[in-house]
Amino acid sequence: MPKLPMLLLAGLIPAIWGCSSEPINYHTLVPKQPGTAASGNVRVERVSMPPQVDRSQIVVRQGGSGLAILETEWWGASLVDEFSNALEDQLGAPMGSSASLLRVDVQRFDSVPGQYALLDASWRLDRPGAGKSLSCRSSLQTPANNTVEGLVKAHQVNLRKLAEQVARANASGAGCP
Repeated sequence: MPKLPMLLLAGLIPAIWGCSSEPINYHTLVPKQPGTAASGNVRVERVSMPPQVDRSQIVVRQGGSGLAILETEWWGASLVDEFSNALEDQLGAPMGSSASLLRVDVQRFDSVPGQYALLDASWRLDRPGAGKSLSCRSSLQTPANNTVEGLVKAHQVNLRKLAEQVARANASGAGCP
């Protein structure tokens, strides 16, 4: 009879061992060191992302047409929330009800390990009292190393550049930067 419990125990050890997996790493688009706010009077109203990358896991390009979902590399929140929070962080807190409203439609959010991070977005800025919206497009690309952290940092740089463009457009009241 003692052999049966030992056999069960011996059978459970490989089963338990097989259930272990790599830990999940979480990443954020909000930079570690806050920069100077680009503009204190813009509120992010809406952000949309391409469905290919709009997920919890980080998605990278492979080759000319492939995508890879990194199962152990996740965003700290949904990608839309990460993007929106990081952009709000870069723009600074809006002051009062006279804040301009920003809508961002991301066309491409590419992560190419060892090459670059690309942000291609159209955005609309509604300034109070301006009478009409300002519609612009930004295409930003930053070199990235072959690590996930390098890709995330490159995306953080792209978001900072986007915030600066939005802030310039909001402050000048002129056309797109």
